[in-house]
Amino acid sequence: MGIMLTLFGSVLALVLANVPIAVSLGIVAVIAMVASHGVDSLPNMPLVIYNGATNFPLLAIPLFILAGAIMNASGISQRLIAFAQALFGWVRGGLSHVSIGASLFFAEISGSAVADVAALGSILIPGMKAKGYPSAFAAASMSSAATLAVIIPPSIPMILYAVMAETSVVQMFVAGVIPGLIGAAGLMGMASFLARRYNLPRDSRFSLQRVLQTGREALWAFALPIIILGGIFGGVVTATEGAALAVVAALFLGLVIYRELDLKHLRAAIMEGGIQTAVVMLLVATSALLGTYLTEVQAPQALAQAVSDFTSNKWVVLALLNVLFLFLGMFLHSAAAIILVIPIVMPLVRSVGIDPVHFGLIVTINLGIGQQTPPVASVLMVASSIAKASVWEVSRVNVWFIGVLLAVLGLVTYVPITGLFLVEYFYR
Repeated sequence: MGIMLTLFGSVLALVLANVPIAVSLGIVAVIAMVASHGVDSLPNMPLVIYNGATNFPLLAIPLFILAGAIMNASGISQRLIAFAQALFGWVRGGLSHVSIGASLFFAEISGSAVADVAALGSILIPGMKAKGYPSAFAAASMSSAATLAVIIPPSIPMILYAVMAETSVVQMFVAGVIPGLIGAAGLMGMASFLARRYNLPRDSRFSLQRVLQTGREALWAFALPIIILGGIFGGVVTATEGAALAVVAALFLGLVIYRELDLKHLRAAIMEGGIQTAVVMLLVATSALLGTYLTEVQAPQALAQAVSDFTSNKWVVLALLNVLFLFLGMFLHSAAAIILVIPIVMPLVRSVGIDPVHFGLIVTINLGIGQQTPPVASVLMVASSIAKASVWEVSRVNVWFIGVLLAVLGLVTYVPITGLFLVEYFYR
């Protein structure tokens, strides 16, 4: 336990000192391995880093990132927003519902909450402000809605978790469907409550003709997740092959169907995808060093034994782990938290009889909430920047939406069938 606390404290101290997370992990891992095994361990480190970053399922991450970037450059986000506005714009505070509805659709493409809020928020937040919505409310509703992207498949944090926990990516994707829909419904309910509180306007009248028109224009956008996720869930393709299919489909959509993707936008999409991929994969690679060291000193087993000596009740253990991940989410990005902590806690999770897929869903929702809670709050920061509003001002409104996400977390944690129903039905 002392070793793990020292290592984690060292990484956290470096992160708070503004050292990049991947670099912090690498520095702490190298120092720990040299201190325990001497300089003779140095030649093996490049091999550990290489092997850690070349796990086949991890290929799905850059491919889904690239697919999302291409689809955003192909006019997908504008079509989804138009359909969501036709569907929800007639209710009071309709644009906040549009934010949630569009995020629900876009989540099935991007897998990234940051990509979601950047793509949709740059259109919707200024639109809400122009209609007289308070800046803080506009940013908060868009920021919390973007969290759906890490719960609804294909979620990048779910892929990372599945690799680190050695469980099924497909089952993780399936487990997120029902909680994601519950979360979207809850966020819409809260948006309605706050719309009445702020006396927000209705943005348009309901028109079935407009719904059908925008639906036809967005038809290909809706068809892509059905084809890709249907292929994954049906066992026709693996998650990695499905990600490759998503890239091909995105190119086809942008170049042939909508014809809005030119070489300039394609180059920008590839650059964006490459940068995001580099950040995630560098984290994975450097974390492999730390994981190897922790395995050698049997730190995860020591943690499992220490907690088991305190309690063997899995519901108490889940409560403790929820607190841990909610705390970590305030300081670490989701990828870093998963890579750093999951290999340590999995022996404990298995020893008390917690289903790895159930636990993975809990971790994902926890870290989605973490993207909304300062000081790191990556998604909240992007939304606040777009709205040109203070983070703390936005947080005062966002706490209502976070309450909804916490309720979903509690439901998933203590009513496991919420997330596992479809998994049990199709795969067990």
